Amino acid sequence: MAGRFPLYTDADVRGHLVKAFIERGWDVVRAIDLFPAGTPDQPHFEKAAELDRVLVTNDQPSIDIAHSWLREGRSFRAMITWPQVHYDRMTDGDILEKFEALAEQDEPFHPDYPIVHLTPDF
Repeated sequence: MAGRFPLYTDADVRGHLVKAFIERGWDVVRAIDLFPAGTPDQPHFEKAAELDRVLVTNDQPSIDIAHSWLREGRSFRAMITWPQVHYDRMTDGDILEKFEALAEQDEPFHPDYPIVHLTPDF
């Protein structure tokens, strides 16, 4: 079913982008609102899964955790990720458009691999 999905943004996602999500009406929980700065990635991943939110992250350790969970047969709603270097190639508007496009899809996350890697359009 198409529609916006609830987000959990980790501390690596730029504040301007998080603010833009909120201003556009996305349901966002920020990592910094639940855990102190410097909290390792594992508790954030677990909290996003517990809250049934899509984890939004720019960091490889979170991707590694997701892959570990998949190998172990543990479920989580989904993850959307892109490397921080892509901030030089994608504007916040570009990233928001990619999220909106995902929200228009009936099933934006594959059940066997619920990780979406955003890439710049060239």
